[in-house]
Amino acid sequence: MATQSDPYLWLEEVEGEKPLEWVSKQNEVSLKYLQSSPAYQNIYQNTLDILNDQSRIPYATERAGYYYNFWKDADHVRGIYRRTTSEEYKKDNPKWETILDLDALAKAEGENWVYSGITCHYPKYERCLVRLSRGGADAKVVREFDIPTKSFVKDGFYLPEAKSTISFYDDNSVFVGTDFGEGSMTDSGYPRIVKIWQRGTPLKDAKTILEAKPSSINVGGLTIYDNDTSYHMLYEATSFYTRNIFQISNGNKLKLPIPEDSDFLGLNNGKFFVKLKSSWKGFEQAEVIYANIDDIKKEDIKFSSLVKPTATRSIESLDFTKSAILVTVLDDVKNKVFRYIPEANGQWQVDQVNFPETGSLSVFDTDPDRDDFFVNYSDFLSPASLYLVNGQSLEITKLKGNPSHFDSSKFVTQQKFATSKDGTKIPYFIVHKKSLKLNGKNPTLLYAYGGFEVSMQPFYSASIGKNWLEQGGVFVLANIRGGGEYGPSWHQAALKENRHKSYEDFEAVAEQLIADKVTQPQHLGIQGGSNGGLLMGAAFTRRPDLYNAVICQVPLLDMKRFNKLLAGASWMGEYGDPDQPEQWEYIKTYSPYHNLSKDKQYPKVFFTTSTRDDRVHPGHARKMVAKMKDMGFDVLYFENIEGGHAGAANNEQRAMVKSLEYVYLMDRLK
Repeated sequence: MATQSDPYLWLEEVEGEKPLEWVSKQNEVSLKYLQSSPAYQNIYQNTLDILNDQSRIPYATERAGYYYNFWKDADHVRGIYRRTTSEEYKKDNPKWETILDLDALAKAEGENWVYSGITCHYPKYERCLVRLSRGGADAKVVREFDIPTKSFVKDGFYLPEAKSTISFYDDNSVFVGTDFGEGSMTDSGYPRIVKIWQRGTPLKDAKTILEAKPSSINVGGLTIYDNDTSYHMLYEATSFYTRNIFQISNGNKLKLPIPEDSDFLGLNNGKFFVKLKSSWKGFEQAEVIYANIDDIKKEDIKFSSLVKPTATRSIESLDFTKSAILVTVLDDVKNKVFRYIPEANGQWQVDQVNFPETGSLSVFDTDPDRDDFFVNYSDFLSPASLYLVNGQSLEITKLKGNPSHFDSSKFVTQQKFATSKDGTKIPYFIVHKKSLKLNGKNPTLLYAYGGFEVSMQPFYSASIGKNWLEQGGVFVLANIRGGGEYGPSWHQAALKENRHKSYEDFEAVAEQLIADKVTQPQHLGIQGGSNGGLLMGAAFTRRPDLYNAVICQVPLLDMKRFNKLLAGASWMGEYGDPDQPEQWEYIKTYSPYHNLSKDKQYPKVFFTTSTRDDRVHPGHARKMVAKMKDMGFDVLYFENIEGGHAGAANNEQRAMVKSLEYVYLMDRLK
């Protein structure tokens, strides 16, 4: 029911008849306005062609001699899960064998299935758990699948739609956390109980092995394979940034003796690896340390250092091969990869893998049974390329490359720094034509995220290149605090009562672009989604004078009620608890929904969300739009009826939403 304090509360009823009628009316107005642009159809076709391009890299995972890939194109709108041999995969046009056809499955079952991933049981990888989502929601249906017969297992493991955690314990049992009934989910809507479920028995007979408090975030289990040994592990996320890790050994739960705010990175050759988020026992914040897994019962367990951070360098990830550890770092927001090989004296031989130091590198498809691995490389002007790296010699072989959809030779990328209000240097990347004139008239799009220790790194976007850069636009990516670009300290600097630091950083970059005469407010647009949507809301309510276009995607906006909507309770570690008066005092200073003023002049904001987003509630965007319209402000709103937190469920929807955004930007900023 609507209340005096919030007359728009009725819009939080996600699939209520009245709210959906309101959504339909907003969509109609926005689509009519944006799709009537002469540029729309051409942009849509460009974007769809890019998404459906058959020559793009078919990223694959190697398992038991086959390379597996999930693929979407114009003929496979929902996608196919397929495989080929290692020899075929190296060819320009491999022959693929279809394992599961999502379009055929959706048609046969009359369901709007969206593929959400597959987990297969090591070492044969024949039995798998397939996750299917209705319309792209976070809640999934899980069904056991048999690769050799290409069919779902009759009377196999099956979970109805829920936000579940499930993985194989052994051949005939799984770890499962799901909605077991009343009281079995956390306040954030995730599982709080982990059970071991034996094949062929009812789910109700599964044995509970871990039970967390309702205030925890979620729980789960997984089996890690290290050489010939399997380790059964459990995790309990006590908050968004704290967790307990347990090993199950001889029926006992042994808690790993590590700080709750550290990250467990995995096991390799009998050692477990941890990244610290705070200094501990003489080790630095963000340092990666390790100890013997067999020593976890000891009072005086001995830890050693693997790699330390520096002022500019943070450790992004560890990947394990048969005889080495691959460490990916971020150095001034550019990736490097190092191979660590243990030496007999307890030291490590460290070698850098020879890739350009100007973009983004990601290591993937490592395996405890082999040393070779894949690396993907891209930057703003270089399409993604897939390399096979020899684990012994570190020799690099390019296997595949994405096509270039725009002439990158006409453009240049620079990394620059702006100075925030408190004096902190904030890095940002700027991409533009070499012929750019610094006259303040260039349409400029500034993008940022700034939360949850997520790093924004250089990336290639054919869509941005074709539909924005080639049209004379400038693209800027800001690395504001709240992200992870310089490790946990960069993130923690903008937590809770310091959230405004993130917004000041963003404003500093915007002001620098104006000072440098790249652009001026009437030509400056901004974009962000999810936490970045909150950033957008804060940006235009704090400084509406700085921007003329705002794309606010799947946003949080009502920060008084965020913890009561869907997964919102899990984010109080990031933003604070609005139900605590002293914390609401600082949250309310930036909550976009509460900082709207009739006395200000706002740009014509474009809000987008999804009805099927069961992570960030669509009520945030709905209520903001309704309130702004009632205040007399002109805004645009589009809510995709499906698509989940990603905002779109297939390539046609993605192309449509992206095209609406580009048309909007051109309309506002030219």
